Amino acid sequence: MDRVFLDANILYSAACRPNAGLRRLWNLPDLQLLTSAYAIEEARRNLHGSEQRKDLEQLLQAVRVIVIAPPDRPIVGCGQLPEKDRPILLAAIASRATHLLTGDFSHFGSFYGQTIEGVLILSPAQYLRPHRSA
Repeated sequence: MDRVFLDANILYSAACRPNAGLRRLWNLPDLQLLTSAYAIEEARRNLHGSEQRKDLEQLLQAVRVIVIAPPDRPIVGCGQLPEKDRPILLAAIASRATHLLTGDFSHFGSFYGQTIEGVLILSPAQYLRPHRSA
């Protein structure tokens, strides 16, 4: 079973766009969705309107939320990641996620396709590609 950690921009996009293809994640079999309180707060901050916030809350019902912030520590092979993104990757590692999905190409793009401390970093499209028929 894949344990897929969702970055804030994935939560935001799913809540903003009910017809977004990445909403398929919520319907895939043999998948556990994970995120952190940090990612949820970032997504909420950027949502505008009660309907989007309501959609986010509904989506989160199927997501396991990591509420304890992992300790800040060096991340092997990830020296140039901006400080604001470190809590996302650290939470994915601490939650033993198999994948981290992020649409943040500017900060995580150079890590797409790489496994860092057991977590494979992918864009949503990269992850969903083999699951097209699901």
